[in-house]
Amino acid sequence: MEPSPAKGKAQGRLLVSTSLDAKDELEERLERCVSITTSITNGLSEREANDALTAHVCKSPQQHEEVCLGLFMLLLTEPPQAQRCYRDLTLVNRDGMNVVLMKINQILMEKFLKLQEVCRTQLVWLVRELVKSGVIGADGVLMTLMKQIAGGDISNKNLWLAESVLEMLVEQREWVLKSGMLVAMSVYTYLRLIVDHGTPNLLLLRQREVDFCIGLLRERFMECFIMGRDLVRLLQNVARIPEMDLLWRDLLHNPQTLSPQFTGILQLLTSRTSRKFLACRLTPDMETKLLFMTSRVRFGQQKRYQDWFQRQYLSTAESQSLRCDLIRYICGVVHPSNEVLSSDILPRWAIIGWLLTTCTSNVAASNAKLALFYDWLFFNPEKDSIMNIEPAILVMHHSMKPHPAITATLLDFMCRIIPNFFPPLEGQVRQGVFNSLNFIMEKRVLANLAPLFDNPKLDRELRSMLRERFPEFCNSPSPPTEVKMEESVPLEMDNHVLDKEDGCYDNTDATFSDDEEELNNKGKKREFRFHQLKETYIDEPADITPYVDQLDEALKERVLQLQKGSDTETHCEVMQEIVDLILEEDFDSEQMSTLASCLAELFKSHFRGDVLPEEITEESLEESVCKPVCLIFRNLCQMQEDNSGFSVLLDLLAELYQKQPKIGYHLLYYLKASKAAAGKMSLYESFAQATALGDLHTCLMMDMKACQEDDVRLLCYLTPSIYSEFPDETLCSGELLNMIVAVIDSAQFLLYFFFNQINAALVNIRDFFEKHYKILPTSNFVVEIFKETHICVVLLCSLRSSSSKLAQLTLEQMLEHLDSLRHNLSNTKNNCDLVVFFTTPILQALQHVQASCDEAHKMRFSDLFSLAEEYEDSSKQHKPRRRAPASSPRSRKGAAPQTCNDEESASSSASEEEDSKPKAPKRKRKGVGSDSD
Repeated sequence: MEPSPAKGKAQGRLLVSTSLDAKDELEERLERCVSITTSITNGLSEREANDALTAHVCKSPQQHEEVCLGLFMLLLTEPPQAQRCYRDLTLVNRDGMNVVLMKINQILMEKFLKLQEVCRTQLVWLVRELVKSGVIGADGVLMTLMKQIAGGDISNKNLWLAESVLEMLVEQREWVLKSGMLVAMSVYTYLRLIVDHGTPNLLLLRQREVDFCIGLLRERFMECFIMGRDLVRLLQNVARIPEMDLLWRDLLHNPQTLSPQFTGILQLLTSRTSRKFLACRLTPDMETKLLFMTSRVRFGQQKRYQDWFQRQYLSTAESQSLRCDLIRYICGVVHPSNEVLSSDILPRWAIIGWLLTTCTSNVAASNAKLALFYDWLFFNPEKDSIMNIEPAILVMHHSMKPHPAITATLLDFMCRIIPNFFPPLEGQVRQGVFNSLNFIMEKRVLANLAPLFDNPKLDRELRSMLRERFPEFCNSPSPPTEVKMEESVPLEMDNHVLDKEDGCYDNTDATFSDDEEELNNKGKKREFRFHQLKETYIDEPADITPYVDQLDEALKERVLQLQKGSDTETHCEVMQEIVDLILEEDFDSEQMSTLASCLAELFKSHFRGDVLPEEITEESLEESVCKPVCLIFRNLCQMQEDNSGFSVLLDLLAELYQKQPKIGYHLLYYLKASKAAAGKMSLYESFAQATALGDLHTCLMMDMKACQEDDVRLLCYLTPSIYSEFPDETLCSGELLNMIVAVIDSAQFLLYFFFNQINAALVNIRDFFEKHYKILPTSNFVVEIFKETHICVVLLCSLRSSSSKLAQLTLEQMLEHLDSLRHNLSNTKNNCDLVVFFTTPILQALQHVQASCDEAHKMRFSDLFSLAEEYEDSSKQHKPRRRAPASSPRSRKGAAPQTCNDEESASSSASEEEDSKPKAPKRKRKGVGSDSD
């Protein structure tokens, strides 16, 4: 089955795009590599070309990478040349195909959905060839490719991919058996896909999948055992297939036939499933969207995002089976940090509630409820996490008021699953559910379960069954009270017991309208800072108990030193040792997520409070970036991008970003404030691409939004650099502009943002607008931009009259902006723009500032102040005729249009000769340009 061609899209060589899409940097780079490679081999015979390529790759790592990527791109885009390109690639590469493997992984994680059909087919062909050749690392690429096979999707593209990967696994079975993780991951994937392939036209594919899974389960059961309890859940879903029924019987009654080490199904059910398996059944795009909703979307504003996800992934009858994958992922993988839990970010229970309420199939609904409660059944507080069982109890608790039917059906399911899940293990299931409820109360997720279990909204039969099953939790010795934020309880859970029922998961409209906000806030004093509750954080000791034992001894020792240490200097020394450890070649990358969880917990205090010093000096800025977490940033800045350690540190930051989203704007701050990071702002783009989001624009907007919510001063500080360093992502971004103007007043806006953007864009303003909007602006446009110049005047005058250090610093920055603007406008083709901006009020304000400045500032801004002097001279000369300066709007009232020509320039120069002070030629002011220029 071949994938169907795309329609209605402009055809690039690698990626599908439209005329509105920006050029993709990856595609551009690969095209440059193709040009280099073809220029080397052009006109040469096959043997000569191979010799030339071999000689070229030996010159330097850069040349090696260029040739390898050039051949890689040709292989993807030119199918007739694929065999030859692959042969050349195997001959000339000097790194075991590492460059190519990394690029394949990048494309699979970030660009797979955008690939041209031909390129997608060629990429799968290339992976097949790498597997045939037994290239080290090909198993990782194959697992990444497997992740792109979506559950609940029987479209031609998805079926083609599932069939292609299955063929590879079957054909190269001996190679597959060499990797225990690949064995387990492929069985987990295809056991799940079998459920979707039950229609008559797919029975042949399903049978091949069944044979593949049965073979590996019987031959390598203990390697499949690492899947944990979710292996049982997947086998239950396919147990009615005859071959699977036989395996199921052996699993229950003859476990030794599968492996001498396997003692029985209870051994499997008490083993927790690793996050890797739960995450492998979501495509990278699904995962990115879910992580976005659970880390960035505010509770009450989720509807538009849920609607998009529903349209994209849950709109077909087959997609109902995907809900189980999503719920297991949310419970087992998405474990928000304490700060996210204590914020107003969309909680996990609300997403799960939405998935349950929108389920249209009874079978899918039953499976979804099992997925939600699955970790309850054999819960062990010593081994399992509270985060895995928290969503279920909170869905029931928060649904009681707006959706009592949801609460009732979940409570009923919880009661009935105990005797019915597996009757011989009823006692163990009962104990697991009891352990879960007990642990929920112990951790104060809910202060009391009696209001939930004995609620009058539940029918009499259900309440009777709850009292019979759980008498310990149905009696309330005192009036039930919910845990409030101010109580001294673990922050891990306390945000979820707030009254969020009224804005629950399926009946909430997103409120994004600025007009509505204005109406609601009419008459109120506008607040520029948000989240003032950060002052109420309870500074509890960092709890890394669930993670630290999973680290190797060397890392564990350093992490515990971080936990015990108190001073920053010691923390920084230990953090450097940790960085050195993860940069070693034998570092186990499987520990990266665990290490990131430890660091996020240990450094949580670093992400509270203001980042920017009160008084901004070189010393204070350097001091502000002397934190342990900044050691990662500094090491990254000191590395070259082709250094293998560079990608390792990016992986660590990407893992940290999932646990602590504030790391993004802290990196931006470090890159701007630290001397060690001078000129390294582009590293942020590498970081953005390494995150689960994988996109610079999305990552930048999310980080600036987080910064806006946490620290407006820091937002103002970062904004100029963001606009200058990432113009393609910012200059046309209404989203970013709205963020800024929503929280700062006019003076801040003018100082920190307005001048920087105009300085960046106005010099080539005509080119800029012609490029982005296909229009050529006139001077009227420039006038409109600066029609509110009175803000500038007010600011200059008010700062001049203040003696505070901050005001003096701000005044100096204001003068710097004006001087920079003067210089840029003086260099434009049409010097009229200079006069259009420096109007009478601004020139008069400059006169006042000049009068109170010290000599150093007068000398430093002499060219700027000369404009005010010329204005003063012009005013004196024309005073008898009471003519306003040429740039004043009054002088144009009723006057004939004038132009910027040499005659006027000569006329104005006559008055300059009378001035006793010598002036540089660039200070000469021409006549006023017409508005119709």
